[in-house]
Amino acid sequence: MKLTILMPCLDEAETIEACVKAAKAWIDRSGISAEVLVADNGSTDGSQALARAAGARVVEVPDKGYGSALFAGTLAAQGGYLVMGDADGSYDFGHLEPFIQKLDEGCDLVMGNRFQGGIDPGAMPLKSRYFGNPFLSLVARLLFKTPVGDIQCGLRAYTKAAFFRMDLRSMGMEYASEMVIKAATKGLRIGETPTTLVKDGRSRPPHLRPFRDGWRNLRFMLLFSPRWLFTVPSALVALGSLAAYLRLLAGPLTVGAVTFDYHTMLFAQAGILLGFLGLVFGVLLRLIGIREGLLGANPALERLNRSYMLEAGALLGGLAILGGALSGLALLGRWGQRGFGPLGPEEMLRQVSFASLLVVGGGVVLCASLLIGFIGIPTREARLRQGAELSQPAERELAGA
Repeated sequence: MKLTILMPCLDEAETIEACVKAAKAWIDRSGISAEVLVADNGSTDGSQALARAAGARVVEVPDKGYGSALFAGTLAAQGGYLVMGDADGSYDFGHLEPFIQKLDEGCDLVMGNRFQGGIDPGAMPLKSRYFGNPFLSLVARLLFKTPVGDIQCGLRAYTKAAFFRMDLRSMGMEYASEMVIKAATKGLRIGETPTTLVKDGRSRPPHLRPFRDGWRNLRFMLLFSPRWLFTVPSALVALGSLAAYLRLLAGPLTVGAVTFDYHTMLFAQAGILLGFLGLVFGVLLRLIGIREGLLGANPALERLNRSYMLEAGALLGGLAILGGALSGLALLGRWGQRGFGPLGPEEMLRQVSFASLLVVGGGVVLCASLLIGFIGIPTREARLRQGAELSQPAERELAGA
């Protein structure tokens, strides 16, 4: 079978029959060997029976979520090509030729673009049409270089081989973004074709919640780009704060009528630690993403795990803690010489600040080095895979003997 037209469904009794019939009519006109598959996500309004009566095959998906339905439906699909589209009557299943043509030309993923094809009045909320969707599409183009102008379009086509390469994990609405991001980061060929959007045929509110689902998609994109979520902002905060801290550590700074003193220095100290923690979290997030197959490989981080940098980091962190502790003991001695009496707000404040910064910063470096080393331990699946690869030559040698 060449094609599966896949429709996720949750309580779509008002529209599912018309959608299936439109898809079946297009299949009859096109002459393509195809099926209509409905991935039902727990409908309680009889959608399943209506879909079967209209000629669709129905697969029950117990795990809730838009992504769960599409993932299970793709696994159950018999076609090498898939076209997915919502079962709410908003997409046109009677004009799928451009999607199939682009797949035939070698595309792995073909996205519909509703802004090019036309959006009927009332078919898309204004906040999604003029802000949410264009903004998310722009973020995806900037962060992942995706050649897509409508990243949230629910009508799209892909090959089953590409689906397995994308290794999709999301269970909710962010599945739509993950598909495009994974296709781009894994070097798959992405195409785009105009499509239309009409007002859906449901009398109930849609499952989509623009603000909630928009935030989930944006959060997902940022998590898949640790460089822009953590590394770049944290580096700017840490370096700027460090420059201010080192200057104020030497004494107050007067600029015109404004004097910056230890109050500003303490905020700069907080900025150093916050920026440094952000850098550490960025590295940890990248390593965990690589380990779990969510993010692409990073040669620099792989070399870090194979070198002595982690041991050097742990040593550096330990020395910083020791330096801060010794500075603290020296300050304690100076305080003791004064009978451990009350101290003025400015007395030894800069020295205490520097000592505490060494202790906390050294602790972060030490803990980060240990965690990075732990994350570098191969997973059980990786070890089993390695064992299987190593056992094959030995089995061939035994067979030859």
